[in-house]
Parts: sequence; structure tokens; C-alpha cells
Amino acid sequence: MKTLLVCTSVSHGNTRRVARAMAEVLDARVVAPQEVTAEEVAGCDLVGFGSGVFAQRMHPDLLRFVAALPPSPGRAFVFATSGLPELAFAPFTRPLVRLLAGRGRAVEATFTCRAFDTWAPFRLIGGINKQRPDADDLSAARAFARCLLA
Repeated sequence: MKTLLVCTSVSHGNTRRVARAMAEVLDARVVAPQEVTAEEVAGCDLVGFGSGVFAQRMHPDLLRFVAALPPSPGRAFVFATSGLPELAFAPFTRPLVRLLAGRGRAVEATFTCRAFDTWAPFRLIGGINKQRPDADDLSAARAFARCLLA
């Protein structure tokens, strides 16, 4: 199974660390949106799309990349890291899931975990979740990836 993880990780490398943990299990490459073509994405059986969360939204570079993809069938999943938890009534992964579904991808699951965050108000206190993603988070990411293989 050909697998790819498209990841935007700009602040502290949190999301890339989670992506690499998943990639170990999935035998996948981790790339930034600007490092991959739409043809490469279309040629994969499973594609993960992930980013850090900024003001309760996935990174705009990743959203633009997915919006520009031509319709293509295939399996997909979404992953994210954030300083604050995802809200059940307004999950920050939902817009990306809908975007992927609109591009023909069957989104099988989402994965989120907490991560070091120095967004505006948190910067004043040196950030939150300073040690995350930690070993438990990365273990959970690997377990999530194993479920995708089943």
C-alpha cells in the first residue's frame, strides 16, 4: 500500500513529530504541501493530511493545497496538534474532512493531540503543553496508524 503524509508544521515541529511517528508504522513519506504534486497524491492508496491548529483552524497552506487537488478517489485521514482541545460541537478538523470528501477522498478517521503552543496569550506565560507531544502522544499516534492498516 502506497502511503503519504502531507504535513504543515511551522511553529515548533509538533505536527511533524506526530507525522513521523505515524509514518514509521505506515511506511510512509512525510512531506510539506510544497514538496509534493497532485499526481503523487492521486497515486497513493492512503494519504494523511495534517497541521498544527491556529486560532481553531488548520493551517491555511494545507487547506489551499487540498482545495487545489483534482477530484480523486482514495482513502484519507486527518491529523492535528493543538494547544487547546478540539471542541466536540466545532471540531477544527471538520473543514478539512469536508474539503477532502468534496475532492472524492474517503476520510476514515481523525487524530488530534495536545502540543506545545505559544500562540499570543500563551506566549506571555512561556507557552502551554511544554513537553508535548510526549511519548504517550506519539504512542497513540502509532496506535492510530496501526488501526488504519487493519
